[in-house]
Order: sequence, then C-alpha cells, then structure tokens
Amino acid sequence: MEQVKNALKSVRVRLFVTLSFVILLIILFLILVNNFVFGQFYIYSKTKALKSVYEIVNNHYTSTQNIDLELQLEKIAINNNFDILIKNDQNVNVYTSNKDFFSTLGQMNEMTSRFNSNLGEVIEKGEEFNIKKIKDNKNDITYILLSATLDNDYLLYIRIPITSIQESVKISNNFLYLMAGFAILIAGVIVTYVSRKFGDPISELNDIAKKMSNLDFSHKYRITDADDEINNLGKSINAMSDKLERTIKQLRNTNIELEKDIEEKSQIDEMRKSFISDVSHELKTPIALIQGYSEGLLENVNSDEESRKFYAEVILDETNKMDKLVKQLLELMKLEYGKREFQDKKFNIVELEKEVVRKSKVMLEEKQAEIKLDTPEEINVFADDFYIEQVISNYITNAIKHLKEINGKKYIRIENVVDVEKNKVRVKVFNTGDIIAEEDIARIWNRFYKIDVSRNRENGGSGIGLSFVKAIMNNYGNVYGVINQENGVEFYLELDLII
Repeated sequence: MEQVKNALKSVRVRLFVTLSFVILLIILFLILVNNFVFGQFYIYSKTKALKSVYEIVNNHYTSTQNIDLELQLEKIAINNNFDILIKNDQNVNVYTSNKDFFSTLGQMNEMTSRFNSNLGEVIEKGEEFNIKKIKDNKNDITYILLSATLDNDYLLYIRIPITSIQESVKISNNFLYLMAGFAILIAGVIVTYVSRKFGDPISELNDIAKKMSNLDFSHKYRITDADDEINNLGKSINAMSDKLERTIKQLRNTNIELEKDIEEKSQIDEMRKSFISDVSHELKTPIALIQGYSEGLLENVNSDEESRKFYAEVILDETNKMDKLVKQLLELMKLEYGKREFQDKKFNIVELEKEVVRKSKVMLEEKQAEIKLDTPEEINVFADDFYIEQVISNYITNAIKHLKEINGKKYIRIENVVDVEKNKVRVKVFNTGDIIAEEDIARIWNRFYKIDVSRNRENGGSGIGLSFVKAIMNNYGNVYGVINQENGVEFYLELDLII
C-alpha cells in the first residue's frame, strides 16, 4: 500500500493517469454526442432539406420560368432518398417519385387531412406545411413526412425514412467502442513516452536538488537544445549550484581563516603564559643576586673600594644575563609559534662551519680541545644562514662544554655526509665524553632542561640552546637529533642540498 502511495506521488505516474483520464473522457464524450446529438442533427438537416424542396416546387408553380421540374425532383429524390408526391386540387397525382408512396399514404388515415396533428410527432409546423415524425408499424419503419399546400392549392408530400440513421448510430457507437480500445492502447504507449519525456528530466532535477541539499554539487543537469521551461529550469539549477558551491567554498575558506585566527590567538595566549612562566622561573636567581648585592652596597657591608667594585660588577653581569635571557626567550617564542620569516638562500655550509669554529677559538683553547673537519671544501645548501649558524654554534658550544678525555682521546669532529638521492646533507658534530642517558635524550630539547643537576651558572648556560635547534629545524621540517657513540655523543641535523 505504501509503495502505491509513493508511486502516485510520482510526477510521471500522475501525468500518465491524467492523460489517460483525459483520453477516456474524450471518447466518452464522443459516444454521448453520437447517441444524443447526431440523430437530432440528422433530423434537423433533413428537415431543412424538406423545406428547401417545398420552396423549389412552390416557386416552380408560381414562377414564369420554364424548367423541367420532374428531372430536378428526380435528382433530389435520388440524392436525398426522398419519396415525393404532388397532387392537384382534384386529388389527381401530378408527380410521384415512388409508385408505392401513394398507396402508403392511402393506408394512413392522417394523410387524408392536410394538417392532422393527432398522429405522429410534430417536428415543425408552418402556415402552409407540416413536418412530422411518423412510424409505419406494419413495416416497422419511421419516416419524416412533410405535407404542404402550395400556393396553387396543389398538395405536396415528401417523406424520408430515418430508421437507417438509428442503425447508423448503433454501428458508429460500436465502432467508437472498438476505436476506444485501440485508442487507449495507442494512447497508453504515447502517454508513457510523453510522461517519461517530461518525468525523467523532472526526476533528474529532483535528484540534483536533493544532492545540493546535502552540499554535493558534483552533478549537473544535462542541457539539451530544446528551448522549453524544463531546459531553462535545468540551466537555472546549474547556475544556482555553481553559485552555491562558490559561496560555500568561500564560507569554508573564511571559516578556515577564522579558525587560524582563533588558533593564532590561542598560540599567542599560550606563548604569553609560557614566556611569563619561563621568565619568572629563570629570573629568580639573578634577581635574588642583584637584590643581595644591592643591599650589601647600600648597607656598606664592604667599605673598601675593591669590594664595592666587585658587588657592582656582579650586579651588572647578572643584569646582562637577564637581558640576554629575555631576548633569547622572545626569539625562541617567535620561532616556536612560526612568527619568524626565514630568508632562505644558497650558501656554503663548510664556510659557515669554519666561521663558527673561528668564533669558538677562545673556548677551544681553554678546553685544550682538538677539532677535526671531515668534509669537502664546498657543499651548497638552501636555508637561512643566520639561523643555521645559530644551530651549528649551539652544537659546537655544547660539544666544547661536555668535552672529556675518553680512552686517551679528546677531540671534536665536524662531518658532512651528502645524500644525493634524498637531496640532503647531514651535518654531524661529535665530541668525546659521557653519553646521555636514554631517559634524557628526548628531554634535552625542552626549554631550561639541564642534564647537569648542579646547574652551575658559569658553565651550565641558559638551557635553551637545544630548544633553539628544535624550533629552527621544525620550521624547515628537516630531521635533527642525538646519537650515543662508543666513546662520546654525536648531534646531527639535515639541510636541503643544492647541487
């Protein structure tokens, strides 16, 4: 039952039912017209023909023109199946088209009188003529009979049998029934084709509209050459689909930008919180030192000039360290949250490494360290040389600080390994010394994490050098890390190679 209801909702089915119903109504109308109108129309037309013959005969006897009346009446009788009888004022036959007509009239008592209206159905009555529909019960034939008195007092009788028209109506009705069957069959095929021709595009448009409601704009209506309402509707649907698709894409892009703005704001808040937390944590010691030495100066703890100068130098040194730490933290925050733009260019990494080693000459001499460069003379890479110099400098500084003699060996080695297939160069900085515990390998890249628990202020550093390395390398998306070797530790990073 549900399937039937759903089928009746279909435009194609409703169109088929509607057109079929219209065809049936037309056929039924034709049958009704044939039954109730055709016979009346036939009688009307024959009555008009009877009156026309009456006028012809009457005009013949009153006119001076000499025409062959009998020949004319004979043609009329043959063409219209009329029986015509003319009697003079002496009741003598002047003309008859059918010899049996007079004898038939003689048997009908009503014909002895000119205007006897007691028998038969009067169709039309005039001053000089009378038209009736009379049934001959003996022969079971129905006639239309005109009886008239001409201007010269002659009597005119004209009759036409109408039984045949009733039979014709029955035959035509049967023919209509037969044609109705064929018409319904043919119409069914035509209506099916027409309903499909109109229903399929509507169904297609309905499917497209449903997909559009689900934000699927991949389907478009197939435009044809027809210049009709459905084709124009399809064009409008396609245009609306394109506009909606563009609008939704714009909304999505706007939403993505909004999400980025929200995320950026969240990152800024997080960066601010992290900065405040780090600064408050790291500045406790220098602030305490500055406060202590400042109070000592104010209270003249040491009255000699040399002691006061030492107090002042400590305060200045701690102030410089604080300034440097704050600047480093700000730079690190910008690197970690993508607020720095890198000025990438082509440069020779070997030259950069030599320059960093030259700048570290004093630290190397203090440690009495030997440094080895195991590398070709020229390796061109593509990156920001300023930030890559900081990475190499952090690695070398870290190697110098943790350099120790192991198995009678004490040195630092810088090595560049070129991988042409990956289009990368791996920079390695190795130093002899203690290995890093496995649990510390992942932690050393975090801000302020120091393996040396004593946290010596002179040699321990700020604890954010490797955090700089992590932030810079994450911006490039290149790998970096640390590996424990047999007699020391190796830090590495990769850069994009230019051949």
